[in-house]
Amino acid sequence: MKTLDFDPILTELVEIRHRLHRIPEIGLSEAKTSAFISDQLRSWGYKVHGGIASTGLVASLQRGNPDNAVGFRADFDALPMTEETGLPYASEHPGVMHACGHDGHTTMLLGAAWALAQDASFKGTVHFIFQPAEENLGGAKLMIEDGLFDRFPCKRVFALHNLPGLEAGIFATRAGAIAASIDVVTITVKGKGGHGALPETTIDPVVVGSSIVMALQTLVARNISPHQAAVVTVGSFHAGSAANIIPETSVLEVSMRAMDPTVRAELQKRVEEVTLLQAHSFNADVTFQWEVGYPATLNHKTEAELASQSIIKHFGEHSFVNLANPMMFSEDFAFMLEAVPGAYILLGNGDSSGLHSTTYEFNDEIIGTGVSFFYNFARDLCSAEG
Repeated sequence: MKTLDFDPILTELVEIRHRLHRIPEIGLSEAKTSAFISDQLRSWGYKVHGGIASTGLVASLQRGNPDNAVGFRADFDALPMTEETGLPYASEHPGVMHACGHDGHTTMLLGAAWALAQDASFKGTVHFIFQPAEENLGGAKLMIEDGLFDRFPCKRVFALHNLPGLEAGIFATRAGAIAASIDVVTITVKGKGGHGALPETTIDPVVVGSSIVMALQTLVARNISPHQAAVVTVGSFHAGSAANIIPETSVLEVSMRAMDPTVRAELQKRVEEVTLLQAHSFNADVTFQWEVGYPATLNHKTEAELASQSIIKHFGEHSFVNLANPMMFSEDFAFMLEAVPGAYILLGNGDSSGLHSTTYEFNDEIIGTGVSFFYNFARDLCSAEG
């Protein structure tokens, strides 16, 4: 059967992406973005269910058995960064930008919603899930807690994310772990301040903090096997106000990433133990403030294979890469994969600046590729279900 021609809408989709890029908003405050997505869907005849986890949206196309429904998710929040791309459609919101391509993800899913609605031959049920707050507050988890899969049951769920450095238009995924868990702890070291000329009368929290930083670097390979993917990063270390004053406190912000839940738990445990022992060796005190983040993103084997088969079928074997190793970034789509079988797929953005960079730019040339993937994959899945 002849597939749909996407050319008539590609120019409009690029304009949609540029409009979204101009109005970036931080998680759970994406009122303009949510309204824009909703208006676009309604203009194509969709009934939109809004207010899920505040700004989240779902639009459904039902022409078949809802028990076999597939869910496609796109995130639409932005990051608290000042854009430096110089684009004519750059952010109009100071200090906020789409530096991770969520505007592109949303555009591709909107295009798929348009395409499937136009295809009178399509038979199946698809829930188009537009998710807020991926970057900061776990919008996927919030949508689930707000009844996402109770109101819109899905047999399977999938998400597509762009990847700079991977050739434009090339897809990649793998069964099992594809992205890491993320947890953050703020460590406050309480010492005893004093004059920089008399350090022996103080308990120097800068020295204590420095010792903690170096000790934490031993966790991977000395406590966690080097065969396990894990990272401990001290990303922030603040202390003091002048060169000749030893301060009372120092504050460290530490992130931990892992692919295995057991390793994740061990990292959390050992970070506290090692920190306490280092501090006590200097007679200092420490406190911990934990922000338990996202679990590892674990693709289900069957769903990862279904995605790869569809990609090879429609784009050719050269367009698919089976990842040898998972990525170390984190993704709250992990919560959806804990609730429903599915897979997270990467799509090459080409030779662009990296994600979360002030000069990052989503590649408009892959919009049609993403639309085609969702469209053909929906048809493949629903055809397979009969």
